[in-house]
Amino acid sequence: MSEMNGRIRRVVAMDDASYILETLPANGLMRLIVRGNSEGFSGERQGDALICVLSAENARALQARLPWLTPQPLGARLSFGFGDRIGLATPGHIAALRSTDPAGCIAPIFAQQSVRENERLQRTPDEVMVAAIWSIFAEDWRAPWGADADHIKEPAHVAPFVAAGYTFFTVDPSDHVDNAAQSDDLTTLRAKCDMLPWDVLETNYAALHTAYCRRTIKLDRLTLQFSEETLLRALAKYGRALAHTLTITATLRAAFGGALFDLEMSVDETDTPTSVHEHYFIANELLQRGAPVVSLAPRFVGKFQKGVDYMGDLAVFEAELAQHVAVLRHFDRYKLSIHTGSDKFSIYPIIARHAGERVHIKTAGTSYLEALRIAALRDPTLFRQILETGRAHYEHDKKTYYLDCRPENVPSAATLNDAALPTLLDQFDVRQLLHVTFGSILTAHGAALRSLLQAHPDDYCNALRQHFARHCAPFIQ
Repeated sequence: MSEMNGRIRRVVAMDDASYILETLPANGLMRLIVRGNSEGFSGERQGDALICVLSAENARALQARLPWLTPQPLGARLSFGFGDRIGLATPGHIAALRSTDPAGCIAPIFAQQSVRENERLQRTPDEVMVAAIWSIFAEDWRAPWGADADHIKEPAHVAPFVAAGYTFFTVDPSDHVDNAAQSDDLTTLRAKCDMLPWDVLETNYAALHTAYCRRTIKLDRLTLQFSEETLLRALAKYGRALAHTLTITATLRAAFGGALFDLEMSVDETDTPTSVHEHYFIANELLQRGAPVVSLAPRFVGKFQKGVDYMGDLAVFEAELAQHVAVLRHFDRYKLSIHTGSDKFSIYPIIARHAGERVHIKTAGTSYLEALRIAALRDPTLFRQILETGRAHYEHDKKTYYLDCRPENVPSAATLNDAALPTLLDQFDVRQLLHVTFGSILTAHGAALRSLLQAHPDDYCNALRQHFARHCAPFIQ
């Protein structure tokens, strides 16, 4: 009989085996002990038990035995995407849901990483998924959850996420959005529309003109009338983006072979807001072609920037959102996705009031920022190194982001005493600078930061619980 050498975190018995997750006191690391049928697991045999490290191979073996460890499509229900750039945040995300949403109104996406984030962090989709699986087992989360392959830009990006078991695919065709169409004259718009990939769109301009310009579209409390200029502008601006989305959707369908998956189209990373007419056009064209779209991410009015609250006129945002929700209600097939959705505390009540449960909030780096706060509290020397790395790499790393950060407002670590370090994470410019330099910071200091968080897991979990309770609470009915 193998002896337990540490603190038992989880015991699950199913069929002909039991699975014990144990934390070792010497280093805080966890291991899995399998008793009974251990086929598929890899480890060291001790008496009647197999002692296993928390590897990808063992995660997949456990996932095959315990069905709640497999993500699933979540459909158009209220959902929340929890990004985890370090691989240790899921326990805190679960704690936030359990404390704020005991009725389970929010469907979580625990495994979420964009192609861009994976490249900068040198992580794979499988590594992100495996980290989520072990945390979900440790925290005994048995409700449905999803996995988001975020910001898929090319068909070639699909395969690794499908192989890793992702269920939600965010197609980002922003490179194919023609921002200049917002102000082009009619002659230019017509020329651009003539050059669209009509074979992929499976239609032609005459058919679209009949469908949109020769009728009045009546929505709930809103009537839309497409002029020829309105249609031409929507087509020129989003026609290639729609075609690209349909191409990636075809790749996904072939990969899934008839199995269900969730599809999101995101056009939030564009220069100009998505008008209500353009929203209707995008949604209608996707749904007319049978795309399994459960979520759309328009570019809303105002500024949605990394790690900070919404910037813009709240009354204007609410008026625009109400019109977008009218389109949403008309089709009744998908939800609105709020990208760069973390820390937007001023507009959460507005979104919840208008869209209700038809919302997906997507966060990415705010959990990582809370990890940096733990470093500021527990290891000031490490945090000072992190801050200086961020300051050194900001000009390079900011290039793919829309930011108002003024790096000259970020103080040098040498000018601050230890007590001042944690509150830096509440300052606008510091948050944005540290947020977008995550790749450089985690490449240089990721191992040290991860070790610190593993040494103080309750600190990180409690910080995330409090932080995300503020995010989730406005959406709980």
